Amino acid sequence: MSEKKESRIDYGIVLSILLLAIISIATMFSTISLIGNGGLRATIMHVAWYIVGAVAIIVIMQFDSEQLWKITPYAYGLGLVLLVLVLFLYDEPTFLRTGARSWFKFGPLTFQPSEVMKIAFILMLARTVTQHNAAFLNHNVRADFILLGKIALVSAPPMLMVLLQNDLGTTLVFIAIVIGLVLMSGITWKILVPLFSSVATIGTTLLLLVVYNREFLYNLGFKDYQFSRIDSWLDPYHDTQGAAYQLLQSIKAIGSGKVFGKGFGVSEVYVPVRESDMIFSTIGENFGFIGGAVLILIYFMLVYQMIRVCLDTKNIFYTYISTGVIMMIVFHVFENVGMSIGLLPLTGIPLPFISQGGSALLGNMMGVGLIMSMRYHYKSYMFSEEDEEFR
Repeated sequence: MSEKKESRIDYGIVLSILLLAIISIATMFSTISLIGNGGLRATIMHVAWYIVGAVAIIVIMQFDSEQLWKITPYAYGLGLVLLVLVLFLYDEPTFLRTGARSWFKFGPLTFQPSEVMKIAFILMLARTVTQHNAAFLNHNVRADFILLGKIALVSAPPMLMVLLQNDLGTTLVFIAIVIGLVLMSGITWKILVPLFSSVATIGTTLLLLVVYNREFLYNLGFKDYQFSRIDSWLDPYHDTQGAAYQLLQSIKAIGSGKVFGKGFGVSEVYVPVRESDMIFSTIGENFGFIGGAVLILIYFMLVYQMIRVCLDTKNIFYTYISTGVIMMIVFHVFENVGMSIGLLPLTGIPLPFISQGGSALLGNMMGVGLIMSMRYHYKSYMFSEEDEEFR
């Protein structure tokens, strides 16, 4: 058997992240300078978080799959502790501004534990599925129901904690990660089709009730403020100075950019929270349809490189890890861009690697570190067909 000579560093992923970093830093400086919020200082902080994220990638790359397997329960447990603590030790000014108890405050810095918990959650789900499938080599309905139960037990605590923080957006990310792992876990479609059909039916029914029979939902305990984002999504013009204002301004900003945009730093439409959740509106206004398309193409490049690394390794644990990371990034991009142009309801989900927010950037960079760890520790051998749990 001869070992193939391959680079241990995936430069395709490095290039994608570098391009996103350049776009992010330039857009951040443009956006924050325009709204008069200390553009230079905020941009420097964003660069500093990128440096911290790069260090995190280098550190995580040193861990092979066996080491990741061993530390996963500890990382998951620590993440749960932080999610509980933030419910009591949250930053009050941020809570008053956003309504979410999601951030710790350390001097001038804030930290959102749910963002890095996503990585521990992915590791724990991957470990759970790998361990179960190793114990139940022959899939059957009973074994698949047991696996679904295990996934539910792992998923429920962090998702409950995040919901108690009043952070629906992050909860949706956790759900997307779970869906990805469930689809890849080998569970029979005899279970998955009825399961997903039931969820889709419930979701559609709730949406129809919001539109046509809201009184029934009031009787179940729902409140008016819970319907505001759905109303804004379905009709951005119904409350142009209230709940729909942010979405309507984002649509105006992106539309005003037309095909080629107005140019770097030229933003004439005010959009609230433009530097974080709505930063795609700046890209659309400054660089138009072409700029937005180029950004999405870079995301496609990044996801393609991640999938390629996953396919190159025969390590099942790594396969599930990469599934979770890819689902996390894809859902973030899909939801953020979708809500910015009015295709999806508004949620507090940042644009990966672009939006302001050190915690979110660190979490995404840690996910990239996990993917790059696969290439760093992987060795491929010609004529080798055997699958291993660790390699």
